[in-house]
Amino acid sequence: MAWHGEELVGFDLETTGTEPLEARIVTASIVGVHGGRVVRQRDWLADPGIRIPAQASAIHGISNERAAAEGRPVREVADEIAETLTGYWRQGVPVVAYNAAFDLTLLSAELRRHGLPSLSDRLGGAGIGPVVDPYTIDRAVDRYRRGKRNLEAVCGEYGVVLDTAHQAAADALAAVRVAMAIAERHPSVAALTPAQLHERQIGWYRAWAEDFQDFLRRKGSPDAVVDPSWPLRELAPVAS
Repeated sequence: MAWHGEELVGFDLETTGTEPLEARIVTASIVGVHGGRVVRQRDWLADPGIRIPAQASAIHGISNERAAAEGRPVREVADEIAETLTGYWRQGVPVVAYNAAFDLTLLSAELRRHGLPSLSDRLGGAGIGPVVDPYTIDRAVDRYRRGKRNLEAVCGEYGVVLDTAHQAAADALAAVRVAMAIAERHPSVAALTPAQLHERQIGWYRAWAEDFQDFLRRKGSPDAVVDPSWPLRELAPVAS
């Protein structure tokens, strides 16, 4: 059976901001899906340890007061998320994340910030994965389609219902269903193994980043840099 008919795990974070090396976890969800049906789910609410900007609260609906009163310490939350994800990878189950480079980089930055083992450390030094990123795949297989590429827009393109955007569980489930829909529409994607698809996405993301960087430089930002790394951006060196 093709990978999209087997077990998949959706992953999503809602955070304090849009810069993954600086933002903190507010909510998270990991949703196990088999054949399009939810078979397990785990959710987290964290106290991020910093104030949640009003713009971020307006998006995901979590106030500073609620995070402080109901959230668990972000160190504990990050550790549990990392253990859960790596547990699935040890079993060979693909983790689906829309714009994976954001969520996985942010999680990795939190692990380092709190002195916790990295994702790779938890896998015995091996690389993470397989990761399935519908954002990266969709841009590669339908490169010239006009319009936005955010999760809501891509759900519309593939006929996936997104009940409540920017709720971690809803976004995680929608990401899985979009990945499945892409595989149904594009047999060349469905035919790959999860490991092969992971490797293809590394190249697809790099090609997109290089093209986008060239575009920005031609349009008047000569020093623009677009990180080509996927599914993890490089973390800043630890200060000595």
